[in-house]
Amino acid sequence: MSEPVLKPAALRVGDRIGVLAPASSFSRQAFEAGCERLKSLGYAPIYSPDIFDRDLYFAGSVERRAQELESMLSRDDIRGLVCVRGGYGSNYLLDKIHFDLFQRYPKILLGCSDITSLLTAIHDRTGLVTFHGPMVAKDIADGTFNVLSLKQAVQGSTDWQLPTDGMQVLRPGQAMGKLYGGCLSMLAASLGTPFEIQTEGTILFIEDIGEKPFRIDRMLMQLHLASKLKGVRAFVFGEMLDCLPPAGESYTLQDVIRKVLAPYDVPIVYGLKSGHVSSANCTLPIGVQAALVAGDEGIELTILEASTEFR
Repeated sequence: MSEPVLKPAALRVGDRIGVLAPASSFSRQAFEAGCERLKSLGYAPIYSPDIFDRDLYFAGSVERRAQELESMLSRDDIRGLVCVRGGYGSNYLLDKIHFDLFQRYPKILLGCSDITSLLTAIHDRTGLVTFHGPMVAKDIADGTFNVLSLKQAVQGSTDWQLPTDGMQVLRPGQAMGKLYGGCLSMLAASLGTPFEIQTEGTILFIEDIGEKPFRIDRMLMQLHLASKLKGVRAFVFGEMLDCLPPAGESYTLQDVIRKVLAPYDVPIVYGLKSGHVSSANCTLPIGVQAALVAGDEGIELTILEASTEFR
């Protein structure tokens, strides 16, 4: 049974934003560049001194990372949270954090890639809208993110459209449902755990990077065999950066997607730039109602309601 939708407070210019590192360690230079970019957007980045800790490939111990998340979440002077980078390690936090805190302190949480594990679990457990998009030491540092979609997502816009330039229609149609999803590797890794993704009634967004088409096939089949695709109302694939077939092969990843998803008579589109992208990373609010129209005249993906509230 899904939780009622809970919307975080909208961001305003001048707000303090907590910067978190729940997964991998990161470049300090990129981190500082990303913080400067947040300042240029009118926000004040706040972070703890131990964010630079390292433990193997993680940004410090799991205890440090969990405590950082909960501490930033519960601080009254911090309005939203943005992750430094993905990589690997967010799943370590899932059985450490107290999910009720997200209901007591409903704040924006922005990230992608490995952060998908947190975004989907927090939404499924609490109903809180989370945000799939650019991160501090990645797209924000590089300036390769879609500023308009970020502002529309976090500042309370209603009835706005995600950028669909360059996207392809793999199967035409129309659908309405809850926007949900993230990095395919993380979605598949949730299966069989207490944090298994809840996909019923969704417009399911799926993206990844550097995976061969047969591996994409395998993960989609895993979701299929786990009955996680049965109630999906539409599929929206990301740019799928570097997910190429071996040299000399004539098939494409799009061919593989059509084949695997042939049993599902719902719209399928390909190429939305969110997550691992070549440029213009856009922000997706996870948990709000959206509408997809895909046909000969193009693609429209509309966010039908505000994903934040003014308070």
